[in-house]
Amino acid sequence: MRVLIIEDDTFLQDFYRLFFKKINSEVIIREDGNDVINEIISARIDLIIMDINLRNTYLHGKRVDGIQFSRYIKTNYPSSGIPILLITAYPIITIGENKFEESLADDYLIKPITDYNLLVDKINRLVFTRYER
Repeated sequence: MRVLIIEDDTFLQDFYRLFFKKINSEVIIREDGNDVINEIISARIDLIIMDINLRNTYLHGKRVDGIQFSRYIKTNYPSSGIPILLITAYPIITIGENKFEESLADDYLIKPITDYNLLVDKINRLVFTRYER
C-alpha cells in the first residue's frame, strides 16, 4: 500500500512513518498540498490522509483548507478513485457535518489518534473495499 500524507506537524509525520512502516506500507509525506497533484496523477497512491488545517496550500492563487482541497481532488481527478481520510483536531460538530460532506472525503478521524484499531479499521475499509468492487 502506498499512502500520501499531507500533514505539517512533525510529530504526526513521525507517527505516520512508524505506523505505516509497521504495516509494511510506503509513505509519502508532504507538509502542504502544493505539488501533490502530480503525485496523485503519476504515482500509484492507494490512500490520502490529509489534515483539514492545511498551511500554504493554494489552488489557482487562492489559499485552501483540507476540505476544499479534498473536494478539488475528488472533483477534478475522479478516475483516480483515491480514498481520502481527513484528520482534524476539531470535533466534527464544530466543523459541521455539511462541511465534511462538501469535502467529498471518504471518512474523517479526530486527533489525537489514540485508538490505533480505529485507524486500521478505517484504512482497511477505505483501501481494501476499493479493490473489492
